[in-house]
Amino acid sequence: MTITTLSGEEFDRDANRAMRAAAEGPVFITGRGGPTHVLLAIEDYLKLTSAHANIVDMLAMPEASDIEFEAPRLRGPISHPAEVWMKDLGHD
Repeated sequence: MTITTLSGEEFDRDANRAMRAAAEGPVFITGRGGPTHVLLAIEDYLKLTSAHANIVDMLAMPEASDIEFEAPRLRGPISHPAEVWMKDLGHD
């Protein structure tokens, strides 16, 4: 995935360039010193807004292989017994 950044003026002068770039990844359009808009290909937009997305679908996406993730190892017990005091239950 390629990320492209264009100033608002560049976008105004050459919207076709921005649309071609959006086919390769998001196009950030800047103004006033920072990003103001993002242009996406419709397929990418639909992926982001899909109401049916779940963690399995997200992990199956081809781009997921580019994400580095290492789950932390558990240390100690997974659960702990709850401590309930009679005072907490309204009894003195």
